[in-house]
Amino acid sequence: MLLHALRTYKSSEPLPREQQLAWKIAEVASDPVAVDPDVVEMIVNRFIDNASVAVASLARAPIVAARGQAQAHPVGPASGGAGATVFGIEGRYGPEWAAYANGVAVRELDYHDTFLSAEYSHPGDNIPPILAVAQHTGKDGAALVRGIATGYEIQVDLVKAISLHAHKIDHVAHLGPSAAAGIGTLLGLPVETIYQAIGQALHTTTATRQSRKGEISTWKASAPAFAGKMAIEAVDRAMRGQTSPSPIWEGEDGVIAWLLDGPDGRYEVPLPEPGEPKRAILDTYTKEHSAEYQAQAWIDLARALGATHPEIRDPANVERIVLATSHHTHYVIGTGANDPQKFDPTASRETLDHSIAYIFAVALQDGAWDHNLSYARSRATRPDTVELWHKISTVEDPEWTRRYHSNDLAEKAFGGRVEIDLVGGGRIVDEIALADAHPLGARPFTRPDYVRKFRTLAGPVLGADQIDAFLALAQGLPTLTAAEVGDLNVLVAGLPEAPKGLL
Repeated sequence: MLLHALRTYKSSEPLPREQQLAWKIAEVASDPVAVDPDVVEMIVNRFIDNASVAVASLARAPIVAARGQAQAHPVGPASGGAGATVFGIEGRYGPEWAAYANGVAVRELDYHDTFLSAEYSHPGDNIPPILAVAQHTGKDGAALVRGIATGYEIQVDLVKAISLHAHKIDHVAHLGPSAAAGIGTLLGLPVETIYQAIGQALHTTTATRQSRKGEISTWKASAPAFAGKMAIEAVDRAMRGQTSPSPIWEGEDGVIAWLLDGPDGRYEVPLPEPGEPKRAILDTYTKEHSAEYQAQAWIDLARALGATHPEIRDPANVERIVLATSHHTHYVIGTGANDPQKFDPTASRETLDHSIAYIFAVALQDGAWDHNLSYARSRATRPDTVELWHKISTVEDPEWTRRYHSNDLAEKAFGGRVEIDLVGGGRIVDEIALADAHPLGARPFTRPDYVRKFRTLAGPVLGADQIDAFLALAQGLPTLTAAEVGDLNVLVAGLPEAPKGLL
């Protein structure tokens, strides 16, 4: 890997575009290096993973609305391609709207892959826009795999180097550029075109973190889908010869100067050397449980503690529970956020998903985590759960923060230490570093786990024949013809009709 030094330049200090980060990323995207077999294997796994959570969410209100918007934009005779599919329904739609609808479906349950470092991300959000463009333009499975490898690589590299949340900027600002780069690889576009698309994609996808703060709304799932849609539109404009703000990161009024660390900010962004395979997807990890990634290990620990110490499931026996964890976990989903909504039994699903106190209490009592039942209103308002939930707090532990930010995968960790004080004396102390499903965890996810996840989540929605057919197609992803890539979809009868809107 090469480290690209990144800083702000004054307008009186011209920065040649060949030295700009957007150009360097475009060079990586245009490098025709082969995709390693283990990377191909993981891309197939994550493609199945995305489809699992998308299918499970097709009847949920945000997806119904997004699907309705896509249905208002069927592919027309003036389009430059055949259009793209939308999960659950027949027809071909504008690729930007298909990517948006499918992106919302993938993100809604907060149940697909993750990468956490200086910033956090869900790199699987790259797949819907790259797939939509592949279907629209008639690309085969090999091209799709190359595009996805680039999307993951660029997003992970940006996430390793540049913190957005420290400046209250939403993490999808890394997704617009990575999706644009992935589409550039898919289409075999020249460096100049990809460069312009990356600049536009970043410029249009910077927004504040309020989408993940306080009473969290349905926009939480739509924000990354919107970034994917913007990436497609940016590529379209760049292919038509349109240019972008430049230098987008480094300019005097650019992203670093005004949205991130300011004119004195310095970063080092790791990027593959020419001819170096794109392997960043192997640094990422998926979710066994439908919850914020920082909660994954805590769910596993809570389940184990409830089994070995069943008495602590009863709040009458618990004085307090303190989770000592990383800065990110404490301040984003813990009590360091100072969000009273995280302790409100009537809060939205999106808010409960960002409350580690709620998640730990339910996992402790139930010994399980279900993507629907664990968030049900009846579950959140159960009196003994509310009482236990309100006895849980978090604190930042510098060592867990250090491990969270470590780039050494052997010590990188997303858990912490729990201290449970019992009524009448006595204390239970335990800790966990990684979720069981993490590549270095107790039960790392492999292909059978991804297939089982799809069968479990799709089972209530699809028939066995359609499940088998989709899995067979998806597992052959690298060798699919263009026609078979176009068939990567499922059809679901009886989906709710979309509410009327403007379009």
